[in-house]
Amino acid sequence: MEDRIRHTIEHTEIIRVPHQTIATFGSTVVYYYLLTEPVYADILPGQRETVVREGRVTSERPKIVTPYYLTQLFQGFEHGEEYANFLTQSYGPYHPSLLYRYQNELTRVDITSASWEEVAHTIDERSKTESLTTIIKGIDEFWDVSLMKFIQEFTLNSSLKNIHEFETQGLLEVDKGGVPRNARMEIDDLFLKVGRGEVEPYILYNELRGWGVFPEYEDRFWNLFRHR
Repeated sequence: MEDRIRHTIEHTEIIRVPHQTIATFGSTVVYYYLLTEPVYADILPGQRETVVREGRVTSERPKIVTPYYLTQLFQGFEHGEEYANFLTQSYGPYHPSLLYRYQNELTRVDITSASWEEVAHTIDERSKTESLTTIIKGIDEFWDVSLMKFIQEFTLNSSLKNIHEFETQGLLEVDKGGVPRNARMEIDDLFLKVGRGEVEPYILYNELRGWGVFPEYEDRFWNLFRHR
């Protein structure tokens, strides 16, 4: 399985990259066309068919995290604690970095009687004005791995810009409690949303626990329920 995944990654080609990068202060939706030769192509030589998968990948707003915060995300992993300790020892417990989250939605699958090169050219011509569209040549059996390779490269190409924009606004600064300024702002925003009934209280609770600051906000947290 490892060899097959490696083969998929090595033979995945990003035909067209989006003209924009991941937004720093909002979500980003990338539309993709993932082209593969059908798995039966080797059995039926001479057949010129291409599987066309269409969908969209939504990237949430990049989240500023620290190694300490990440330790809370590795719960339930066999070696989660060891990996978290490695991050802490390598970068320090409060070194800020970015966490990206993605959601994939496959919307359509077609099979067309044309080569993938012809299909790619047609799609590229049709979507020239679309700045957040990508065309990927992948492997049919592991098409989602091909998609994840694109996501990884897209993230790497966006991260330097995102970090620079966070730094410019001072949002990567970490206070004495080891919490980035941006995280404090997100906590305040969650309090407002919970108070308005837009977000479930457990989301705010988990965020406070993740940063290790629940005792600091405990009275304010419970006051949300006293006023209901």
